[in-house]
Parts: sequence; C-alpha cells; structure tokens
Amino acid sequence: MADIKAHEFDRFLPKAIDLYRIFLVYGPDRGLISERAAELAAKAGAKPDDPFSFTRMDLSDLQGDPGRLVDEVNALGLFGGAKVIWVKGTGSDKALTDGLQVLLSGAMPENLLIIEGGDLKKTSALRKLCETGKISVAIPCYADDIKALNQLVDQELSAENLKITSDARERLLEVLGGDRVASRNEIRKLALYCRGAGTVTEEHVLDIIGDASAISTDDAVDCVLKGDVAGLHRAVQKITASKTPIFLVLQSCLKQFQLLDLMRTEMEEKRTPIAQVMQTTGRHIHFKRKPLFETALRNWGPDALAREANRLQNAVLQSRQKAVLEDTIAFQTLLTTALQSARSAGR
Repeated sequence: MADIKAHEFDRFLPKAIDLYRIFLVYGPDRGLISERAAELAAKAGAKPDDPFSFTRMDLSDLQGDPGRLVDEVNALGLFGGAKVIWVKGTGSDKALTDGLQVLLSGAMPENLLIIEGGDLKKTSALRKLCETGKISVAIPCYADDIKALNQLVDQELSAENLKITSDARERLLEVLGGDRVASRNEIRKLALYCRGAGTVTEEHVLDIIGDASAISTDDAVDCVLKGDVAGLHRAVQKITASKTPIFLVLQSCLKQFQLLDLMRTEMEEKRTPIAQVMQTTGRHIHFKRKPLFETALRNWGPDALAREANRLQNAVLQSRQKAVLEDTIAFQTLLTTALQSARSAGR
C-alpha cells in the first residue's frame, strides 16, 4: 500500500519523484494540501509560468473528455523532460477516477500527476486507487499539532532573524492551527511587525492579534454546536465588546469541527462506540464540554461534518484575505453553522 504518514512528508519529499509518478495530496487542511502539492511540483523542477513544464487543470476540464487526463500525463514534452500536471479534485468525479485507473494499469509515465484532493474518507475511490497503485502514493494533510505549529513559528521567525519569548509563543499558538496557510500568514504578519526588534514579546503578539484572554471563545463555539442562535448572538456581542477578534471564534470552531469529523470517521470506520471514541480521540476535551460533543456526534453525520468543516475553513481563509470583511464573514459563517446544528438536532 503506497501511503505515508502525515508527519513523514519532509523525509519522503527528497526521494518522492524517483519513487512515484502520481501523487494524491488530501485531507482537512486545505492550506497544507496546497503547500505540499507545490513542494512536489518544485521538486520536479516545474515552473508554474512555463506551459511546457506545467499544466494546471480542474475537474471541469475533464467533463465530457475523460481521456484528456491520460493524454496529458502521457504526452511528450516539446523540449524533453518531465512535465507536471496539477489537478484540483474532490474524489467524486468519475472522469478523474476512470483516467486514474487507466494510468495505474499502464507503464510508468515520464510526466508527473499531482492531485490536490479534499478531505477524503477511507472509502473514497480516489484514495483507494492511489493507496494501492504501484506508481502512486497518497499523502494525508491533517491540521497541525503543537509540534508542527512550533516548527512553523520557528521557521518563519528565523527567516527574519527573530526570537520569541515563551509567553509570546504560548499566546501566538492560541490563534494558530486549522489551516497551514492561515497560520503561516498570521506568523508572517507578526514577523513583519517585529522586523528589526530581535525578539518577539507577548506585547507584540497582543498588538497584532488582540488580547485573546479577555473573554473565552468557548461560549460562542458551544452555542454553534448546540444550535443556540440567540446564545450565539449574545456571545458574539460580548466578544466584540471585549475587543477580542471574532476570527478567534471562527478558528476555534473550525478546530472543533475538524475534531468531530475525525471522531466520527473513527466511529464509522472502526465501529467504535461514542463512549470509547471520547476516551481516545476526545480525551483532551474538557469534562464539562464532553456531553456537548457526545450529542453532536449523535446528531451529525460524517458528510455533514465534513461539509461544515470545509465551510469554516473557507471562511478562515476569506477572513484573512479580506480583513475589512472579517467580522461579517465570521459571524455569517458561525450563524449558518449554528442553524445547521439546530436542524441536525431536529429543532
């Protein structure tokens, strides 16, 4: 079976191009998916602005022309050398999986195929094909854990010759995670603000992200999970009055739904009862919040959880890209998810 563990990618990258020609990069962290796909393309020597060495495709490009994927991957470069074909897909498109079956049953092509997938379940046809193929590999991308986030902080700050105090690091880690691109952007924003200072302090972090300790975001997130729209309104009003960025609520909510998605997947794939999955994957949840998570696991199906996690992740990225609309994007997304929670509970 050709798949690697999420934490093995850095060790795998130097030899990846020599071992495989088809790469499926998938998981809940879309920012990390994009980063790793780009690293694979760069390792192959592809230049995104060079049409002779790089071709980007969407699933819509394969509609009505299922043979195009096979033709692109097997095409000979005009000036020789391997070409990279980068496809953005979700795993639900038949033209993509049909094309993959043809490619995997043939000889190893000279060109490379990189598929930027979504949050694929173990039962996904696309994932199964790439995990079992001889010339293909599946690369999972899960939300960064504390170790990965610390490495990301050190990497970005060292590029600006900056050190960081322990208090500042702890405060910064509170707003990171969920999406690699969003986390990296937050750190780079901080690094730019502190350029030339030598050391990043807690005051610097608070200047950029606001005082996250002024009020807990848990109340708002719990209202979203319960489908308590009125409670969400009150919680957001308190958060706004305390000058705490509502982005923190959005980020926290994303983390909770990604955790629920992971727990629900374990329940579906391993037939694990709720009580057991709460003791394993959910062991770090505060005991006061565990009944809320147990109820959510009963009410939400795996597809619905994946959909909401994707919605929240898109909102996180949009709020970072459109800072002026941050409050509007965050509140509308939280409200939509809370309404979905209410429906899932049969209210």
